[in-house]
Amino acid sequence: MILVTGGAGFIGANFVLDWLESHDEPVVNLDLLTYAGNQENLDSLRDDPRHLFIHGDVGDKTLVTHLLTEHRPRAVLHLAAESHVDRSIRGADDFIQTNVVGTFRLLEAVRAHWSSLPPADKADFRFVHVSTDEVFGSLEPNAPAFTETHPYEPNSPYSASKAASDHLVRAWHHTYGLPVLTTHCSNNYGPFHFPEKLIPLMIVNALAGKALPVYGDGLQVRDWLYVKDHCSAIRRVLEAGTVGTTYNVGGWNEKSNIEIVHTICHLLDALRPREDGQSYAVQITHVQDRPGHDRRYAIDARKLETELGWRPAESFETGIRKTVQWYLEHAEWVAHVQSGAYRQWIASHYTPA
Repeated sequence: MILVTGGAGFIGANFVLDWLESHDEPVVNLDLLTYAGNQENLDSLRDDPRHLFIHGDVGDKTLVTHLLTEHRPRAVLHLAAESHVDRSIRGADDFIQTNVVGTFRLLEAVRAHWSSLPPADKADFRFVHVSTDEVFGSLEPNAPAFTETHPYEPNSPYSASKAASDHLVRAWHHTYGLPVLTTHCSNNYGPFHFPEKLIPLMIVNALAGKALPVYGDGLQVRDWLYVKDHCSAIRRVLEAGTVGTTYNVGGWNEKSNIEIVHTICHLLDALRPREDGQSYAVQITHVQDRPGHDRRYAIDARKLETELGWRPAESFETGIRKTVQWYLEHAEWVAHVQSGAYRQWIASHYTPA
């Protein structure tokens, strides 16, 4: 048995689905179902006895303690987080409460559970903390990619909250001996991605005939990681990672935002052409840049490859085609997640440059 937090969100749901495709080991899935958490992501597991969904908060220490006591998982995989930079800029409180306070309370509940285990179970137990490359700050255009030893330089409320959670996890290992592992991933994309992030927003807006809003000049660079590759990396770290160690997870795909948008337009031109015959690229609109927008992230994932033998299975070209195709085939899911609150956020947030 494993316990996954945030398992109805984008990465969490993909992880749970992939886990149960290749494992018989059951999953307890704890998710608060905030705006980006969606039980529809887990519809295929509705009648699967290996999956137990619990609606609740990682910061609810009483609930977490009960789940740990009742189900006695051999591992906790902590994916629950507020994760959108733009939302953190508009209001940081939820990010501090979930990512910092919630992680602290989860760690305390897990530490108490782990301390009570028999010696053999205690030795085998793992706490995997899933974090982000954004804790490292911004890179200059020709600077080496982030390694696991890069100093923390978070530049947004979101990345600062994740950096704080990383430090808590590290401290609980060094102070109390809790067997932790931390991963830092680059930008994920793929199925079930809530359409406020760049790639799903561009796909959804393009198909709806709306503007494709690009921040500033669009030359911000990110390393892109297909979400199912990220899931396989987490599984590998859980299986064989060295306790107390951090691992970077990247896709080896540095792309500028404007390049990403044009790639999506070209794919949609081929897979779902506009009725007027024009390219979706005519919908691109440059909007006012995000405050403090980091110019470049890049992940050096050689440690994960060298020590644990992991590399991504998808290139960006194969992954982005699968992603666009998934959104074309799941219009009902897209319609359901675009609530009134979502539409209000999109309308109020993006303004012309």
